[in-house]
Amino acid sequence: MSAAVDTYTPRLKDQYEREIRPRLKEELGLDSIMQAPRLEKITLNMGVGEAKTESKLLDSAIEELTTIAGQRAQVRRARKSIAQFKVREGMAVGARVTLRGAMMYEFLDRLVSIALPRIRDFRGLALQSFDGRGNYSLGLREQLAFPEIDYDKVDRLRGLEVSIVTTAKTDEESKRLLQLLGMPFAS
Repeated sequence: MSAAVDTYTPRLKDQYEREIRPRLKEELGLDSIMQAPRLEKITLNMGVGEAKTESKLLDSAIEELTTIAGQRAQVRRARKSIAQFKVREGMAVGARVTLRGAMMYEFLDRLVSIALPRIRDFRGLALQSFDGRGNYSLGLREQLAFPEIDYDKVDRLRGLEVSIVTTAKTDEESKRLLQLLGMPFAS
């Protein structure tokens, strides 16, 4: 006899499937619900230029990014040498995590409901950050916006870039999808 496996569905994904997807189909005038735009992946990137002199900084950045994402961060290496920045090809210069599936929806939920409201003087996300193909990027000035990060253990404040990739064909479709998912855009 096999026991029934209880699979966990993130709150935001469940809301997307039940409410947002049918609403997008109706609003955008699509023929099929499968044509409705959806999230593909979310990429988190943390540049650590100082890692060329102090390797411990890269280790702490990877640890913090792993804590924020809930998934192990990868080391990013320079693709080419740049003399002005004293960077050689192959040097470790940052950390990156790509989230998909349930982890992606969990992160977006935490970003929208916890991290963004904790930012001082937050007035909404810029509408100019769409790339023309339905993807959205935003930058956070410090990793402390996430409550998982222990303030006392932070050695240096680092910025964090978040790129949200969607299947939307236009920026308007992507904007509507992200608005329905709870992204607080500036008016």
